[in-house]
This record gives sequence, structure tokens and C-alpha cells, in this order.
Amino acid sequence: EEEDENEFYDAVNEGPGSRTRIPDKPNHPLNLWGIMKNCIGKDLSKIPMPVNFSEPLSMLQRLTEDYEYADILDIAAKCSDPCEQLAYLAAFTISSYSTTAIRAAKPFNPLLGETYEFDRTEDLGWKVINEQVSHHPPMVAQFCEGKAWTCWQEFTMTSKFRGKYLQIIPLGNATCEFKESKNKFSWRKVTTTVHNIIVGKLWVDQHGDMEIIGKGSAQGIKCHLKFIPYSYFGRDSQRRVKGVVMDASENVKWVIDGTWDDQVEISPVISDMGTHANPVYKTGSAIRAWKRNPIEPDADQYYNLSVFACQLNEMEEGVAPTDSRLRPDQRLMEMGKWDEANVEKLRLEEKQRAVRRLREGDAEKAAQDGRPYEAYKPIWFEQKEDPDSGTIIHVYKGNYWQMKEAQDWSICPDIF
Repeated sequence: EEEDENEFYDAVNEGPGSRTRIPDKPNHPLNLWGIMKNCIGKDLSKIPMPVNFSEPLSMLQRLTEDYEYADILDIAAKCSDPCEQLAYLAAFTISSYSTTAIRAAKPFNPLLGETYEFDRTEDLGWKVINEQVSHHPPMVAQFCEGKAWTCWQEFTMTSKFRGKYLQIIPLGNATCEFKESKNKFSWRKVTTTVHNIIVGKLWVDQHGDMEIIGKGSAQGIKCHLKFIPYSYFGRDSQRRVKGVVMDASENVKWVIDGTWDDQVEISPVISDMGTHANPVYKTGSAIRAWKRNPIEPDADQYYNLSVFACQLNEMEEGVAPTDSRLRPDQRLMEMGKWDEANVEKLRLEEKQRAVRRLREGDAEKAAQDGRPYEAYKPIWFEQKEDPDSGTIIHVYKGNYWQMKEAQDWSICPDIF
């Protein structure tokens, strides 16, 4: 066993993106109902969950997985027509759901101040930095930079446990800006439902409407996508997504059709032959904008992770001391040491609670003394007004990679 383990960690020295799998998941029976019956109606982010429900990735890593198909953004960046660009971007947003069809395990809730970087500039042409910027509500801020585009998002969510199923409603927006055209597009993720929480095999559905709205020089252009909910009686293929891209005068320019677990085609509209109430679009030949990479046949032995997902928690030299890769409970879990991982998870959560109690005490004392109290501030992001929406968002400060270059982590908190 020791040898197997070494094999996974030897890959470290070969640089990021070299390992293709992780150790097999141990076989731990679990009384799900014993834990879940205390959770009905409660906010799941506040309930301590054993690692048995999880996969060995944090939410910061899981959100980085959105970029597995970032090559679609490279193609979109080359489009001179903003409507065509948006059609490709729509395919990219759909691709971020592809792994959820066969993965119902929960990512680790990051600790406040936990970070995750993933630098694949050399082979994939992009790098990303994520930070857990708030604990209640849990919120991730992310900034990703490709050669011809940048993307940023704030991710937070509400979750409700309904007995048979769990619903996750994402809040917070994602934005992509293409550097050359300055076209900017924003969207919010759709609702995720995890079914068969108590009995049977867990399965995940994505459903709802997604609006991708043009801003900046793409003002007025928009895309409407419909993620069609799973239906036992549906004649349509399941996991279907349909949508249209409209120009500023609301003329449909592109039609989008596919499934969120397999592939998406985009087709240019040549003419509109129907009525306003019931449009019929004549389209040119379809372009396959996205196709999912197959997963390994034995991936069910290791949480159904794709090769790309296995690389997310690959050890790497020189990352910040707050990086998810260095989180001990998650690492122990990946190595199959679940009992040790659960002990470590409780220790980390208690350490985080102790820091919060200290902070609350300081705030109270400052209030009594009439002094201003400085609330918690993230390390790599700061709150600023978004010029497009007027709302306050977390904006990347731009200094992470310089600090990494200098290996100066003096501003990082001790969270592990």
C-alpha cells in the first residue's frame, strides 16, 4: 500500500497535471439517516459532516473545475461577432456541469482564509486564484486569467434539505471579459437538486433558467438557456439544455442545443419563418462547441473523478500555506485514512471557531470602548463597487502571483 501511495505523490516532481488518478476510496459503511434526520429544515453549511459524505476536493477546487473546458473561451475570444462569441461562452457555462451527472459527493467547506491556486499557464494557457472570503454565509471569490480572456466570480449559495432531496440555489454572479473586444458577459448558475438523499442511489439534476447578459461593448446582447428538469415521463433526452442568443434588437442569431453531461451544439440562424408567438428558426449547419472528455473506466473506485479533477489536489511546491492542497483532513481522506481525517476535520473546525470567538470578543470590547473595530478582511480580494451593476463585489487585488514569486507569505493567516 505504501508503494502505491508513493506512486501518486511521486508525480509531484513532474509538475502540475502529471497525475491521472488518486488512491481508491475505502469501503466505509455509513448510517446516513442517523446523521441526516437532525438536518431537516436546517442550513447544511452549519452542520458538521463526517468526510464519509465528501470527495477529497474543497469547494475552491470544485469551482476551479469549471475551467476544464476553458479552451472553448480561447475559441470564443477569436470570434469577431459578439453573438457568436456568446454562443461559445454559453457552451462553456454548460460544460461546467458535466461532472455532476455522476458525482453526488460533497466538496469540503473551505475554512475562512483558505486559498487555492491552479497555474496551468504553460500547458492550458490559464491560471486561477480562489479565496474563501466569508464564512457566514460561506463565499468564494475567484479570479481566472487566460491569454485572451479573464473570468471572475463570487460563489455563495443557499441549501435546503427536503427529506428526499437537497436543493442548492447558487447566488452571486460570474463574469467573463474578452480582452480584445472588451465584450463582457455575466451569468448566475442554475439550481442543483440531489435526489435520493435517504434511500437509493444519489443522483444529481441541474434545472432552471440561466440568463447570460452582455455588458460593456456587448451591451444589449443576451443568451437565454433553459436547463430542462429530469422527467420520468419526458420523451425528450434527459439533462437537456436549449437556448438562444439574441442581438440588441432581440433578433435570435444563434440556437444552442445539447445536454449538460455530454455535448453542446451551436447553430447560426439564417432566417426566422414563424410568428412572434411561435418562432421557427432556419439554421445553418451545427457546430459542436463542446464535447465531454470520457472518464476512466475504473473511476468509480475513486469518487468518479475525471483525470482533470485528480490533478486539482496534486501536491505542488511553493503554494501559499493556506492552499487547499495542504489541508490535512482532506489530504488524509484522499489517502484513504478516513478516521484520522474525521479527527483532523473536527480539530480544524474548532480552531476556526476559536478564532471567530476571539474576533467577536474584540469587536464587543471595541464597541464598549467606543473604538472603531476592523472587521475581517480577505487577503487577496477586496470589496469594491462593480461599475456595471453598482453592487459591492470582491475584486482580485492582483498581488498573489508576485507574492508567490517572492515566496513571501507573511500576510497569510495560520488556518491549518
